Amino acid sequence: MSDDLILGRKDQHLDVVLSGGGRHALASGFDDWRFVHEALPDLDHAKIDLGADFLGRRLQAPLLISAMTGGPARAEAINARLAEAAQHLGIALAVGSQRAAIEGEATGGLDRSLRDRAPDTPILANIGAAQLTRGFGVEQARRSLDMIGADALVVHLNPLQEACQPEGDRDWWGVGAALQALIRDLDAPVLVKETGAGISAVTAQRLIAMGAAGIDMAGAGGANWGLIEGERAVDQADKVHAAAFAAWGIPTARAIAEARNALPEALIIGSGGVRDGVDVAKAVRLGADLVGMASGVIQAATISTEAVVDHFQTVIRQLRTVCFCTNAAGLPALKRVPLLSVK
Repeated sequence: MSDDLILGRKDQHLDVVLSGGGRHALASGFDDWRFVHEALPDLDHAKIDLGADFLGRRLQAPLLISAMTGGPARAEAINARLAEAAQHLGIALAVGSQRAAIEGEATGGLDRSLRDRAPDTPILANIGAAQLTRGFGVEQARRSLDMIGADALVVHLNPLQEACQPEGDRDWWGVGAALQALIRDLDAPVLVKETGAGISAVTAQRLIAMGAAGIDMAGAGGANWGLIEGERAVDQADKVHAAAFAAWGIPTARAIAEARNALPEALIIGSGGVRDGVDVAKAVRLGADLVGMASGVIQAATISTEAVVDHFQTVIRQLRTVCFCTNAAGLPALKRVPLLSVK
């Protein structure tokens, strides 16, 4: 596939997301849960510790910027702002797919300048699982890590998107075996994520058994990449096909809780429809070690680094207030506070 086609498609993806399109008909599931308010906390709000360890680095808050970028003209500025914000805030950063950067010359800011902007930040490289049977292997994975100085590799699973994308990769025969081989042979941690339809507990167990260093559940509730592909499709039949999957997937809250129950010790990242710091707190309480935000921050990333920082400072303040009002001095305590189902 040509670089121009890939980059043009990514620009179309960004246009759909920024216009508010491609949203899941399913809710993330966080509204099905409520914290029990503590009217008499024995805490100093300012001294609540939101720190978390991730990939050998200490984060100031359990947050991951899950990047969603377009073609090179916009992507370079967006990636620079996200990296600068992550460094300023002390949180982690995952880049968007590096396929175009690996196959061609247009890096979209996915080069060593990213590490220069965020020297202390855990940075995650990103390739697609579908490409693992189409010429992408250990060499390409190492290139994706080296080009941005990444700490680990994320391999994204997106079967719904590929099935709805007019030019999508629909032959996934052998992808699981290729993923297992990559995890085995790559001399760096490999995390696996979905792209908005969620990962079942059974599949999460399978991935951890393969040797995956962690799982990003990326559940339903935020961007629906099947619908996004339907919106950019030209053929009416493609649009009708994609529309049927508006409510497809596993809601994020459920995916996190079920995976944590099945995998008590695994690294679990919760993402998909996370709106604010209260949702972040619920994700942590349900079992997430880290919480990712993507579509909720992309608008800020098109404006400035300061806009991204402002967005996450609000999220962090909200998370701190949840801890305060549940008498949780830190994340370990937050994982134990009462959480009630309101369904």
